[in-house]
Amino acid sequence: MMREEVQRGLWFEELEEGVRYVHRPGRTITEGENIQFSAMTMNPQGLHIDSHFAAGEEFGRPLVNSLLTLSIMVGQAVAHLTQGTTVANLGFERVEFPHPLFPGDTLRTETVVTGKRLSRSRPGQGIVTFEHTGRNQEGVVVGVAVRSTLVWCERRET
Repeated sequence: MMREEVQRGLWFEELEEGVRYVHRPGRTITEGENIQFSAMTMNPQGLHIDSHFAAGEEFGRPLVNSLLTLSIMVGQAVAHLTQGTTVANLGFERVEFPHPLFPGDTLRTETVVTGKRLSRSRPGQGIVTFEHTGRNQEGVVVGVAVRSTLVWCERRET
C-alpha cells in the first residue's frame, strides 16, 4: 500500500522559536486585484483605485491596499505553518508598513516564531506568536505583523 502524505500546518510541538520559515512561492499583486479588494472592503481611497489621482500624490502611482498586503502575508504562512492545526487567530500586537507595495510588485513572506506556551485554560492547545515579514521582489521590507494564534498540540487531551 502506498504511503500518503497530506499537506498540513505544524503542530504546537513542531513550531520552533527563532526559526525563520520562508514561504514560497511569492505573490505578484495585480492592479485589478488591488481595486477588487478595495471595492470588496468598501475602501474608496483614490490612492488604491484611481491611477490619475495617485499620479499626483507622493508616490506617483497607486499603492497596494495595506490590508491586502497584510492578508497575503498571513495567507502565505498558512499552508506552511497553520493549515489544519490552528484553532483561532487571537490578535495582532503590531502591524507596520515601512515601504509601499505597488501593483506589479511580488510579495514574499517569511515568519519567525517569537514565542510559544501551552494554554493554561485550553488543554491540548498552545499559544504561538508569529512575526511575519513581507518583502518585495527587491528584498525591501513592505510589511511586518506580529500576531498570536491558538494552535492544536499534536497529542490532544481527550
